[in-house]
Amino acid sequence: MKVIGKVGRDDIAIVYLAEIRKGEFIEFVESIQPPLKREEKWVLIISTLLGCPVGCLMCDAGGWYKGRLSKDEIMTQIDYMIKNRFPTKKIPVKKFKIQFARMGEPSFNYHVLEVLKELPIKYDAPGLMPCISTVAPKGSESFFEKLLKIKQRYYNGRFQLQFSIHTTDVKLRDKIIPIKKWGFSEIAAYGNKFYKKGDRKITLNFALAKSWPLEADILLKYFDPEIFLIKITPVNPTIRAKENMIESYINPTSNNEIAFNLRKKGYEVIVSIGELEENRIGSNCGQFLRRFLENNYKIEGAYEYKVMS
Repeated sequence: MKVIGKVGRDDIAIVYLAEIRKGEFIEFVESIQPPLKREEKWVLIISTLLGCPVGCLMCDAGGWYKGRLSKDEIMTQIDYMIKNRFPTKKIPVKKFKIQFARMGEPSFNYHVLEVLKELPIKYDAPGLMPCISTVAPKGSESFFEKLLKIKQRYYNGRFQLQFSIHTTDVKLRDKIIPIKKWGFSEIAAYGNKFYKKGDRKITLNFALAKSWPLEADILLKYFDPEIFLIKITPVNPTIRAKENMIESYINPTSNNEIAFNLRKKGYEVIVSIGELEENRIGSNCGQFLRRFLENNYKIEGAYEYKVMS
């Protein structure tokens, strides 16, 4: 792997652009969460595919696909960022998250499972917490069965599983995530099996646009508030969101009535806006710097930092 450029700020987030094979490029990210210091929380966001075949309406990393990354190609992204900060591979970070979420649906790549087995062996990282974020494609059942066994054997509750839901309107969800995927009953059944007392709750993530319904009563039919929590995030400023005229429901000044109603029904709710500077860097979920560079787009409040070689 050859890192060909980077963009960002050391005190917020850095996006790395790398040639992983001849003529094939990926991105990966490291970030912290001000005012927390790196020793308190450090997040690595890793690519698992060359592109992504899913093509979610607001994601710049989707719509093209050139194959899976190998175990070594995934590990080299992690290794690069760890060696930059902690050359001895001893990582004294209280919450050290590795998210398989930059580019690619992780359940399409079984090498992700091999990486998950290796992480706690390769690194001295007491705060390690992997995170799988998924749309739960149909046909990936074997991946998820193996994931459950790995979580039980290696991680003892320190594992985060997140399902991308985005709306409770099933027909609209099929447009937002245009592949065959698990329905709510299938996600709930797997989540009930995955969770055990003492684990982190399973996250149902809604990158919520203004016209996308999120109804608490529908969620309650399927998802136990003792097992599942709700995370509401903005639709980040991306080329795809702009092309599809998707306007975020969440912004720093919005009064979140939806979150209030969900809490009344017993759900733990996280409204996660994050650092707006990450949009300008291009490090947030759904953003993909290379697509921006190739399309010569201008999006207000996004992709404003210059790439440094």
